[in-house]
Amino acid sequence: MKQTLLVALCLLCATFSFAQQSISGTVNDDQGNPLPGVNVVEKGTNNGASTDFNGNYSITVQDGATLVFSYIGFNTVEEAVNGRSTINISMQAGESLGEVQLVGSRSPKRTATDTAVPIDVIDIAEVTTQSGKIEVNELLQYAAPSFNANKQSGSDGADHIDPATLRGLGPDQTLVLINGKRRHSSSLINIFGTRGRGNTGTDLNAIPASAIKRIEILRDGAAAQYGSDAIAGVINIVLKDQTDGVTGFISYGAYSTNADGDFPDGTPNTDGNRLDTENDGNRIGDDQSFDGGSVKIGVNYGVDLGEKGGYANFTAEYVSKNKTLRPGFDFRRGFGEAAIDGFNFFANAAFPLSDKTEIYAFGGRNFRDTDAFAFTRNNPTARNVTSIYPNGFTPRITSNIIDNSVSAGIRTETDSGWKIDISNTYGKNNFHYFIKGTLNASLQEGSPTDFDAGGHSLSQNTVNLDFSKYYDDVLEGMNLAFGAEYRTENFIIFAGEEGSYGTYDENGILITDPGNQTQPIDPDTGDLRPGGSQGFPGYSPANEVDRSRSNFSLYADAEFDLSQSFLLSAAARFENYSDFGSTLNGKLAARLKASDNVNIRGSISTGFRAPSLAQIYYNLRFTNFVGGQALESVLSPNNSPVTAAFGIGPLEEETAFNAGLGFTATIGDFTATVDGYFIDVKDRIVLTGNFDAVGIPGVEAAQFFANGADTQTTGLDVVLSWRKSFGDDSSFSAAFIGNINNMKIKDVKNGTLDEQTFFGERDKAFLLASAPDSKLSLNLNYKRDWFDAALSFTRFSEVELLDFQVFESPADLGYANFEELLVGATDTYGAKMVTDLAFGFQLSETLKINVGSNNLFNVYPDQQDDWSEAGGYWDAVQMGFGGAYYYARLGFNF
Repeated sequence: MKQTLLVALCLLCATFSFAQQSISGTVNDDQGNPLPGVNVVEKGTNNGASTDFNGNYSITVQDGATLVFSYIGFNTVEEAVNGRSTINISMQAGESLGEVQLVGSRSPKRTATDTAVPIDVIDIAEVTTQSGKIEVNELLQYAAPSFNANKQSGSDGADHIDPATLRGLGPDQTLVLINGKRRHSSSLINIFGTRGRGNTGTDLNAIPASAIKRIEILRDGAAAQYGSDAIAGVINIVLKDQTDGVTGFISYGAYSTNADGDFPDGTPNTDGNRLDTENDGNRIGDDQSFDGGSVKIGVNYGVDLGEKGGYANFTAEYVSKNKTLRPGFDFRRGFGEAAIDGFNFFANAAFPLSDKTEIYAFGGRNFRDTDAFAFTRNNPTARNVTSIYPNGFTPRITSNIIDNSVSAGIRTETDSGWKIDISNTYGKNNFHYFIKGTLNASLQEGSPTDFDAGGHSLSQNTVNLDFSKYYDDVLEGMNLAFGAEYRTENFIIFAGEEGSYGTYDENGILITDPGNQTQPIDPDTGDLRPGGSQGFPGYSPANEVDRSRSNFSLYADAEFDLSQSFLLSAAARFENYSDFGSTLNGKLAARLKASDNVNIRGSISTGFRAPSLAQIYYNLRFTNFVGGQALESVLSPNNSPVTAAFGIGPLEEETAFNAGLGFTATIGDFTATVDGYFIDVKDRIVLTGNFDAVGIPGVEAAQFFANGADTQTTGLDVVLSWRKSFGDDSSFSAAFIGNINNMKIKDVKNGTLDEQTFFGERDKAFLLASAPDSKLSLNLNYKRDWFDAALSFTRFSEVELLDFQVFESPADLGYANFEELLVGATDTYGAKMVTDLAFGFQLSETLKINVGSNNLFNVYPDQQDDWSEAGGYWDAVQMGFGGAYYYARLGFNF
């Protein structure tokens, strides 16, 4: 399919002929000051550029084109080219009701370069055309300095929803907004995996990239402005509002299966021993040179509503990705990434009722059908029935994940200049498990091979009332904002079918009276045949939860331009939760314009994060594999008497103190932003280790959520960029993006419990590995007429994890003591460099093709052993374990 697509596109390239011209110029405000970051788009296409820090831009367009200049806080300008090669624009400050304010500031006059805190503004259209990455998490991983996310394997639900972090903190310590409105979280809580253990988070991949105009990342604590979850920062996704026709793309890509490593003959998923992904029961499939084939199709359409600037913009995306398989061990034959089939629809609309009032709405639906392998059940084992699976089996954890959301409101402006925004936002995530290629061993030969295992859901409804006003005549400018928010949340666990969780007696009857019913015994091992669906036990009626809570908050926010060079901002927020009480947080930030070319900025703030409903009420009995051995474990809810009996108290909110200091500089064509940060978090909620649970029938170990650790994080974000135009038809740009991050665990709050069991060295290593110590990227871009090229290098620093050896006796493994065992159990993944390369060819006015490779040189982590968390040769670190990815993308507009 890939070769056919490339041949067809090459023929198109040979047959199209068209006329183009290059335009350059400068964009200033009405006072003559240059405006950096202005979006410059050829109307009716996805061809665009942005101004540099001196307000300069260059773009190649078709004859007869019209340029559209848009910028936060300014009126949009449309300018017909009419044969000109130089077009300079003066933009007037505007008061558009529909403009979404820049995250981190409620002032309509603020831009990303003059805020008091660091903000990344990422043009998604530009990033997606220069990369083969098909998910939002992947795009941000390489576009934002302190954002980290990668694929998990063998991690149950985390195989299906990727946990992501900002500045190395938890996935639930970053708040996500869409068009400035709070996005609902996922109902999934991460139990396994190297990132986000014990945390929930927001699923960014449920939002179609084709619907996104830009992504704003506030890299600073913002709980005093936006509420709970904003300890690490805020990600604001701004949806497209264009109304000039249809744009879209079709892409295909695949991974090389040539894994880099030292694999003995017969290693699972090497030549001659590749697991068959189309049939169950550990069948061997054909060797493949490529896998993980991914097709993605996206279409965006916009239309005008009325004659006063109303719009409706619609996006649909379809994605189909096959599994990847990489070298593993006999107990983990299905090591690799999950398969995904999904469809996404989003809409964004606004309609003016008058010159000062408009109604708006946005929302969408995302559906994903995912499929991932669990750990393998090899013979002899009581977990298999050999008449069903003679060669053992590798269960598949599949899921249907549905995200629905809708937000609607009305914006108006009073005669006195106060802007009022009233809105209601509702969102729900539903995660439903279906376990396939499995069995319930206690049902013996009569067992089904697939089960409905139940699932969980989280819904959230948020009502906002916001007021703001900008005063031109106070000081050098002043913006005041205040408002209120009322939010309700509901968390549900719903049971699966009986066979997914039940244990049956020899007569096939559910065991309800263990004293008088006999559990079957496996004839080969002499062990009792366990109940429940292998791979993932279903939720039983005893696990069912239906819990809700409410939250009311008030906030005030002010920005004062005390002079033309000094900005001071302050914010305060009061929140009251129905289940644990109230909290008050504040923030101060300032920016000093030291010269025409240099700004100095800094902030201090307090923050908090309320324990999620999932962390309070989630519970499950599951099979945990430790060093390839099965261990029956129970995760007890926080409000359970069992939890209290182990000395684990009720969950409390996490609290934080943030401080930041940095500067921005512009010297000719060169710009720089450097920001240091300090984040002190107390009472972080963690997932404990496994306690002996001999007092719980049928269970060997128990885990809990607890306020278990205090952490301190320091770091530095660096963004350096240079851009140069050569003549009228070519340009070259270079950008260096870097993050240095250092997290320390200051205290483990184990009380009287054993520290190694409560939150031991291995658990600490997982927490500290939430982000690499450094991530450094160099991005080079060249553009001339109909051709462009992008080359990027990303270096991930060394990562250290502790493997499952820490749970073994030192003497059994030949170590003299526990300290020596820790040294032997330390898996060190050396620093790695990943190279991405892309080429773009403008075939005609309406067609463009991009071809390229992510991880061009097929780089893999270098640490290999059979003690890893996921059961493969590597843990989920750095660039992941997928290897080289090759792709082609055809973009179109009309």
